[in-house]
Amino acid sequence: MKELIIKNGLVYDPLNKINGEKMDICIRDDKIVESVSDKAEVIDASGMLVMPGGVDLHSHIAGGEVDTARMLRPEDHYQDYEYKTAITHSGVGYSLPTTYTTGYRYSRMGYTTVMTPSAVALQARHVHEELKDTPMLDSGIFTLLGDWWFSLEHIRDGLLEKNAAHLAWMLNSSKAYAIKVVNPGGLESWGFGRNVRGIDDEVPNFGITPREIVRGLIKANTLLNLPHSIHLHCNRLGQPGNSAVTLETMKAVENLAKDDKPIMHITHVQFNAYGGEDWSTFKSGAEELSKYMNNHNHVTMDMGQVTFTDTTTMTADGPAQFGLYNVTGNKWVNHDVGVETAGGIVPIKYKRSSPVNGLQWSIGLEMALLVKDPWKIFMTTDHPNGGPFTLYPKVITWLMSKDAREKVLKKIHRQAKRKSLLPTIDRELTLYELAVMTRAGTAKVLGMKQKGHLGVGADADVAIYNINPEQVDIAKKYLTFRKALKKAAYTIKGGEIVVKDGKVVKEVFGNVHHLNIETKMPADAYGDLQARFKEYVTVEYENYPIQDGFVHNPISIPVKAGV
Repeated sequence: MKELIIKNGLVYDPLNKINGEKMDICIRDDKIVESVSDKAEVIDASGMLVMPGGVDLHSHIAGGEVDTARMLRPEDHYQDYEYKTAITHSGVGYSLPTTYTTGYRYSRMGYTTVMTPSAVALQARHVHEELKDTPMLDSGIFTLLGDWWFSLEHIRDGLLEKNAAHLAWMLNSSKAYAIKVVNPGGLESWGFGRNVRGIDDEVPNFGITPREIVRGLIKANTLLNLPHSIHLHCNRLGQPGNSAVTLETMKAVENLAKDDKPIMHITHVQFNAYGGEDWSTFKSGAEELSKYMNNHNHVTMDMGQVTFTDTTTMTADGPAQFGLYNVTGNKWVNHDVGVETAGGIVPIKYKRSSPVNGLQWSIGLEMALLVKDPWKIFMTTDHPNGGPFTLYPKVITWLMSKDAREKVLKKIHRQAKRKSLLPTIDRELTLYELAVMTRAGTAKVLGMKQKGHLGVGADADVAIYNINPEQVDIAKKYLTFRKALKKAAYTIKGGEIVVKDGKVVKEVFGNVHHLNIETKMPADAYGDLQARFKEYVTVEYENYPIQDGFVHNPISIPVKAGV
């Protein structure tokens, strides 16, 4: 039995309504407990900030698209590297860090849980292999199912309950945590060199629309009682005028909500919050979207904040990436996997001198600051699409300091500055709100009850930062705060001190969380699933499921479905 006590820290723990109270946190083995014995190891956190370990609900850290991007961008490797130490492995990569480096860098910032949001079922086995080599973090994967042919057929034929049972089999087979939907209908259209323009366009060969796909998947998600809502990348990502489509998508599912709970998470909303009709009239759509969010509770979002840096974009949305390739002229890859996805990868450098990039930077922050309830919108950069996760401290200071925002506003292109709504926004997030947007809220929306808080029974994942908010005005001294966030004084993972003064002092491996969904109905809606696999898919039906024992340190979460 190992015991630890964190004494006299200033604790921010929103799920337990603790707002900057000086208190002790007790740990026994890998859990938070009420008290410990006198023999417990002591961390003196006097004058320090204590929060639950960070929970990132959307970060592309593993999978086929990440590996392909690493091959596409050798220049990303030598830009940034990690030395081998007696404790840690060496590694490389700025926007595409290798597996061990990814774990170390998250841990240094006080993060302890990261979900990888885009796994093709056919490659899920490899995603789990990469997570096995990613230390310091708990994790999970979301399976791409928005354009899965079997599901589209079920929705077309009105077999919603059978669709739910089939999707449960897919999630169980890929050892996944949630349903990911990318550009619904658009990926299937991309197979014919096209895209959908809105939620009522007909999807080739299936005769259904993105509206019907999203509604059908939400109904399935609800029937299955899954802990997280569907995780949606909306149609027309990255195109001027797409905020209207985003708004229409939210309205299209209003009547499916029950008990005032979220039924849909819109991810990296910044890339889908654009007004105007073309790039010459490009403007922010944040005001209209945030107004809707402030009056409805059935949707949550994450930011997808753009930072000014050299990074790598990647998404299963092939048509969006083809559009970006045409705009930038940069090298690119279109990565199809057994017609389950249409992934694309394009390097990009976001520049302050670009009127488009400057306004993208503004729009992400506008969304986060105009949505009043921090439990509805969470901080991400859609790593690495808007910038690498290592820039989170910079994003946080933009959210918490108007001075920090104004410093950047002075440097962006004059057209972006003229169109930006930021000069009209005085809000500066509090530490309590920050704790919601980076750990409590993300854990809650994922349905991970043991994460994101410091109550008795929670996982002993804790971040301690060497800054005293009682003595430092964070909005004014934002550079001091940024420095503290970059290198946590302590990161505690599963009850173990793994980072001290910004250095990894112990390497540990977290758990992979996946669902184990029990259904009464069979996964085979038509009675010929094996034959359909042979007809549609390059891998046989029997070879799709990942066997028990393959996933490293699994936590299997039982779910009793309603079908």
